[in-house]
Amino acid sequence: MKTVLLSLALCGMCSAAIGQDIDNSTITSLDLDRYLGKWYEVARYDHSFERDLVGCSAEYSMRNDGKIKVLNSGHLKTLDGAYKESIGKAKAKRNGTAGQLQVSFFGPFYGDYYILDLAPDYSYSVVGSSSPKYLWILSRTPQLTPEVKGKILHNLHQRGYDIDKLLWVKQK
Repeated sequence: MKTVLLSLALCGMCSAAIGQDIDNSTITSLDLDRYLGKWYEVARYDHSFERDLVGCSAEYSMRNDGKIKVLNSGHLKTLDGAYKESIGKAKAKRNGTAGQLQVSFFGPFYGDYYILDLAPDYSYSVVGSSSPKYLWILSRTPQLTPEVKGKILHNLHQRGYDIDKLLWVKQK
């Protein structure tokens, strides 16, 4: 009986691991100057550092040291709620892959910023990381058209992301 239970437990762990298989391959070409500027957060996976924030946006600009200034902001619970912001920095990953950056908000610690998809006209971007726990859909406008939203969701589903976990961010 113990062998059967152990086998079932191991199978359950294997299923969970298989469910974590995602295609987090990144774009292969990035014009950083075009990527800079303001992005509205249209959707995201829930995580503690943005919990209860709405009206979220990210602004990217060049710093004097060649790194990218990252200004993330939003409002607590309502679009008129308390304004919150975090300032960080980003840099290219050491491996030189165009769609892979590293972002830091906490001193010397960097996290992955993987650009998974980017519209040819830089009107939307899909960002993840090396972990399946993080996902953002960004747009130059507060909302996406139904066609673009459908295309992005289809592509994310094909990559193995759980699109039902996305939180749709209220914007003005």
